[in-house]
Amino acid sequence: MVPRLSKGDVDRCVWARFIDQIKSYYKDDHQVEIKPNYILFKVICQPILPFEGHKFLSFSSNISGRVAEEVEMEDYVNTVRSHARAIFGSRIHGWNEMHDSWWHYPLDEVKESIKSYEQLDEPDTAIKDPNVPWFVVWDIPAKGKGLLARFDIPKGTRILCEKPLLTVKSMPSSELEPVVAAKLKALPRESQRQFLSLHNNFKRKHPFSGIVKTNALPCGSSSPVGGIYPNICLINHSCVPNSHNNWNDDTEHETIYAIRPIKMGEEITIPYGPGGRLEQRQSFLKESFGFTCTCSGCNLISAPDELMVSETRRERIENLDKAIGDPFAMFLRPSDTLLNCRELLQALDEEYNGHTGALDARAYYDAFQVCAAHGDQARASVFAERSYQARVICEGEESPETQRMKALALRPKDHASFGLLSMTWKLKRQTVPTGLDAMKFEKWLFRERD
Repeated sequence: MVPRLSKGDVDRCVWARFIDQIKSYYKDDHQVEIKPNYILFKVICQPILPFEGHKFLSFSSNISGRVAEEVEMEDYVNTVRSHARAIFGSRIHGWNEMHDSWWHYPLDEVKESIKSYEQLDEPDTAIKDPNVPWFVVWDIPAKGKGLLARFDIPKGTRILCEKPLLTVKSMPSSELEPVVAAKLKALPRESQRQFLSLHNNFKRKHPFSGIVKTNALPCGSSSPVGGIYPNICLINHSCVPNSHNNWNDDTEHETIYAIRPIKMGEEITIPYGPGGRLEQRQSFLKESFGFTCTCSGCNLISAPDELMVSETRRERIENLDKAIGDPFAMFLRPSDTLLNCRELLQALDEEYNGHTGALDARAYYDAFQVCAAHGDQARASVFAERSYQARVICEGEESPETQRMKALALRPKDHASFGLLSMTWKLKRQTVPTGLDAMKFEKWLFRERD
């Protein structure tokens, strides 16, 4: 590694990403052991990779060239080197004593550095500087630019908040091109450079509109207006994302919140599409953005049993969502609709490993509407509170929708649908039961029959 990595945030986060890649690649290899402070390769000369990148000088051992080719270590060296070069580029140097290419660092210094792997440095207890961003822009292999976590990011953290460089309505490319050109011309030079540096999947005779179609995020759910952002538009897609993007109508900016803990060096991701089963997702992403997704949710294709479970679950999620949205069922069979909400929440939790983001908030709001429409303020207030808590995690306290859920938790009868279908479930908000254990409370909440 030339020059050696620093203790700085950027080098630390990128080294962490590299280490995670190596762990993932060799997760089923019995000759690669994860020690407390480093990765050990149990082959000749036992090369190791430390978890603290600033200590790393060399992965190679005292053999190389034809000698190494005769042993299995050569495969490990080549694989680790290829992963490292994909991330660190020209900082990775090779050596080969058979061809008079020597260590960049003195051998004594390398050995001393390796000794230091056994003991981790004292942790940095300094408080994160609020002026230092949570992310670093990095070139992601096969994806172009992306954002990596500069630090460990706790769940519910606001990672980014940006106003758009420009906003435009959806229209055919031939009409959109002159509109974008005029707006671009009016921007400051730096903003123009930021816009033009964004990726374009549609490089035809309309370059400006191609950048918009590749990168624009809707300014609100189903909005015909899209925004272009200098950093948010660099965030890549995942079908199992770790972050959520949200447009704030009041302040006219887009936010990115972590919906689960994100490790230093991990890529920050959001969903580009509505979800669904694998074929639906891949078709939408290919047609709309021109790429084939290879995220952890799509890579289940190499594990047929897991894929079948996921596909069945996602199909069930679709069907439950449709059933919950049926107004006649809500009127005639509200108890069934409420139980569908519970089943949907369970399926979402399983599919997204407990980190469902706004999907939970929406499902709890559906349950709120069922109860409110039949006059049950007690249950409606609990569901609104849960929707509020989910919104805080993925949109923040300042989000208009978060604030709306908070208000409805206090006064559910203020909702337009309150008592609209019937008052057969009439209950006051103050009648929420106390003293029940968690299981009994859930049964009461979803009106589950014994």
